[in-house]
Amino acid sequence: MILIVGGAGYIGSHVNKMLNLHGFETVVFDNLSYGHRDFVKWGVFEEGDLGEMADIRRVFQKYPITAVMQFAAFTYVGESVEDPQKYYLNNLRNTLNLLEVMLEENVKYFVFSSTCATYGDPVEIPITEDHPQNPINPYGKGKYMVEQVLEDYSKAYNLRYASLRYFNAAGADPDVEIGELHQPETHLIPLILDVALGNREDIKIFGTDYSTADGTCIRDYIHVLDLADAHIKALERLQNGGKSDVFNLGNGQGFSVREVIDTVEKVTGKKIKASEVGRRPGDPPVLVGSALKARKLLGWQPKYDDLSLIIDTAWRWQQKL
Repeated sequence: MILIVGGAGYIGSHVNKMLNLHGFETVVFDNLSYGHRDFVKWGVFEEGDLGEMADIRRVFQKYPITAVMQFAAFTYVGESVEDPQKYYLNNLRNTLNLLEVMLEENVKYFVFSSTCATYGDPVEIPITEDHPQNPINPYGKGKYMVEQVLEDYSKAYNLRYASLRYFNAAGADPDVEIGELHQPETHLIPLILDVALGNREDIKIFGTDYSTADGTCIRDYIHVLDLADAHIKALERLQNGGKSDVFNLGNGQGFSVREVIDTVEKVTGKKIKASEVGRRPGDPPVLVGSALKARKLLGWQPKYDDLSLIIDTAWRWQQKL
C-alpha cells in the first residue's frame, strides 16, 4: 500500500485518484487542517497528525505500507516570513518524524513534494535541477532542508527518494470530482476565475514594470494531473531499482499575468476587471523550469501543456463550487 500524507489536499487528492486508477492501494493520512475529507474518494482514510509520533506509528502498524508520498506542508510564502516557526515545525520537523517511523518500519521508498522555491531568485532561465539553490523565504528554506536530509538518509540508510520540484500547480480533475480549494486562496488562476464568477470585484496585477514583453510576471503553469502522473512514474522508477534523484516539474514555457487573464476571458467568455498595483517584494520577473530530466529519466510527458486546457478544467471545477 502507498501512504499518501496530506492526501486530502489539492495535489495529494489528485495523486490519490490517479494511483487508484493505476491499480495501487492507498492510505490517506491527513489532519484536515487544510485538506478536505470529501476529497478522499479513493483508498482508505486515517485522520492523524505528523506532529504526533503515535499517530504515525499507528498507521504504519495497521497497514502494509511499502512507499510514502509526502504532501503535508504549509505553502503560503508570505506567512512563512511572518511566522517561520510554524513552517519549520510543520514542514521540516514533521517530515523528520515521518522519516523516523519509515526507518523503524524499514519502508524505503519516499516521494517528496518539493518546490521551485528552493532555487530562490533565478540566475538563468529555464531553471534546471543543477541551478544554484538559494531559497529566500522560510517556506523554500524548509523544503530545501528536507532535500538535504533526504540526500544524507539515502546515503546512510539506503532510503530511496524522488524529490519533485514543482513550478505553479494549476487546473483540476477533468471529471470534476476534486479540484483546487484553498482557504485563503492565493493562486492566480482561481482568483481570476472568481472574478469571472462575480465572487471578486477584480484581479490585482502586482507590478507592470518588469523586464518582460508586457511588463507583468511570467510563470510556468503545470496541470495537477500531470504532476500526479510524474509522482507515479517517480515511484515506479524507485521500485524498479532507480537511484534517488531530484526532478523539476513544469511545462518549460511561461505565461505572463496578462496572458493568463486574456486566456481566462477566452475560456469563460467573461470580461475580467484588473487593477494595477505595485510590485510585491520577492517576486522575480520570470520563473520557468526545464523538465527535460523528468521527460528523459521518468518518461514523463505533460498532457495538459496548453494554458487554455489547464484553465478550462479549473473553470469547470470552480463553477461547481
